[in-house]
Amino acid sequence: MKSLCFAVLLAASAALAQNYPNKPVTLVVPFSAGGPTDTIGRILGERVGRSLGQTVVVENTTGAGGSIAMGRVVRAAPDGYMIGIGHLGPNVFNGAIYSLQYDLLKDFEPVALVATNPQVLVSKTALAAKDLKELLTWVKANGDRVSIGTGGAGTPAHVSAVYFKQLTGSEAQIIHYRGAAPAMTDLFGGVIDLYFDQTASAVPNSRAGRVKAYAVTANKRFAAAPDIPTVDEAGLPGLYMNVWHGIWAPKGTPRPVIGRLSGAFMEALADAGVRQRLTDLAQEIPPREQQTPEAFGAYHKAEIEKWWPLIKAAGIKAE
Repeated sequence: MKSLCFAVLLAASAALAQNYPNKPVTLVVPFSAGGPTDTIGRILGERVGRSLGQTVVVENTTGAGGSIAMGRVVRAAPDGYMIGIGHLGPNVFNGAIYSLQYDLLKDFEPVALVATNPQVLVSKTALAAKDLKELLTWVKANGDRVSIGTGGAGTPAHVSAVYFKQLTGSEAQIIHYRGAAPAMTDLFGGVIDLYFDQTASAVPNSRAGRVKAYAVTANKRFAAAPDIPTVDEAGLPGLYMNVWHGIWAPKGTPRPVIGRLSGAFMEALADAGVRQRLTDLAQEIPPREQQTPEAFGAYHKAEIEKWWPLIKAAGIKAE
């Protein structure tokens, strides 16, 4: 009887995959329209829709740092018609910050890693330090008089600040703002000293002379700003933080459907027009071998294992 049921399920799964998709696919975005995640989702969704032969409808579902949107994906039918785009915040950090009603690894099927975006350690322009080593000397000498801004508790900027303090033994004060924009305004005005900014805004702000850029939080230089050294080169090895984006489907989505979706996203990432538009957003496209569901799943697990202990030890909670 069990063998018969299993055979029926296999047949149903194969039939679903063969006909997939025969209607529009919904891509859930966990943040407001117009932000980086929404923009990335819409760029990819348009191209993926062409590969699938169906429209990809982007729906923005905000709240709880992206957890409401991810919960919506978890509860969706596992048929490939509702998928979600997320990043380091909702799909890694939130598991250590919120009491989620789902498991970030067990309740999702990884589809594709689609973009990465390292941060840049920047400071107010009034600081005299010419490079990261001089900055670290200044930070050590000034103890708790040093301030590091964030866009809010539990954001990548906050976790980076905690990681920075851990690696350097700094006594710096972490100052939370309600979003990156007010934090950057105070950095421009010299109210706070340091900030871990995403490359999309750090690079133009540095070139415009609004901030000083000291290092990229990655092990290789950022293609759009090759003049900014890596943390390894600059004197703080290992301070890596990538705000990567990925695509997930609900647990139990048939493997042939995951394969169809993954292939469509990988095809989109190989498209010259898509690559240029993502590059214009200061996003880096992962190598093809890192885009696959298997590689992405392993990377996602490794990121949880890296960041959860630090977040929990620091007592980071949602505001």
